[in-house]
Amino acid sequence: MRVFGNTAQGETVHAIDLSAHGLSATVLTLGGILQDVRLDGIDHSLTLGRDNLADYEGDYAYFGALVGPVANRLRDASARIGGKAYHFEKNENGKTLLHGGATGLHSKVWNIDKSDENSVTLTVFLPDGEGGMPGNRSIEARYEITAPGTLRLTVTAQTDAETLMNVAHHGYWNLDGSDSVAGHELRIAADHYLPTDKDTLPTGVIRPVAGGDFDFRDGKPFAPGQPDLDHNFCLSRARTDLRDVLWLTGQTGRQMVMATTEPGVQIFDHRNMDPLYHGLAIEAQVWPDAPNCPGFPDISLKPGETCEQVTEWRFS
Repeated sequence: MRVFGNTAQGETVHAIDLSAHGLSATVLTLGGILQDVRLDGIDHSLTLGRDNLADYEGDYAYFGALVGPVANRLRDASARIGGKAYHFEKNENGKTLLHGGATGLHSKVWNIDKSDENSVTLTVFLPDGEGGMPGNRSIEARYEITAPGTLRLTVTAQTDAETLMNVAHHGYWNLDGSDSVAGHELRIAADHYLPTDKDTLPTGVIRPVAGGDFDFRDGKPFAPGQPDLDHNFCLSRARTDLRDVLWLTGQTGRQMVMATTEPGVQIFDHRNMDPLYHGLAIEAQVWPDAPNCPGFPDISLKPGETCEQVTEWRFS
């Protein structure tokens, strides 16, 4: 463990370096950020990260971070919880709640519960009412390197009052260390996706990918704008056992296989960012805006329940 820097508020942020089985990773206590991932013998990180803490407090706030307590967007920054209407911060274009708002998980300096050479467990507490959400909420995130060349993330959450919980890891990936992820082959085991409106919110329609630009079931090279991507791909209707769902292969032949328990994966193509299309954001999560879309998987969490999600990235 080492000091990575101090936030604008003077909080100390630590970096925890993990290494085992030919893989290394660096995790920051700010936002539970996965700042660096490397295979032995490769001189660049496979995930996009920053060396300057101030960047993570600015334009790169979501890079590699754990976002939530409700990842993605909520329409009109509102939702019903336990039959009661709640209204939240409209932190995106004055219209939607995005990634939990200013007090989201990405903004927190998490506590180190325990760590060793190949794993670290971080915890954070969200008091009742923070971010407009009910419930005193305890969240734990464990990063662990296992064989062969696998990074596993386990996130668990509990509450003392009914609330919403949908945490996602917001990592950007570029396996070649290049300026653009164009040409990486992307394969997604999803038969359906969620079309979006002008505010990047799901329309409520669940559309088959067959025969369209969003069909990545057999794998194809990522081509910028073909289509524009900031969409949820539907893997299942509920959280399931851990299974392989996504394959990303660089032009070098370097590959990442992602497995997750989550029913969806959001893909964002890094458009309108500098440099353009530098990496693909791949976010395992429950479908976005679920509380406002009938028929979408439930993201409510009640007292006495434990929400658990597991995601693995396997590199070769």
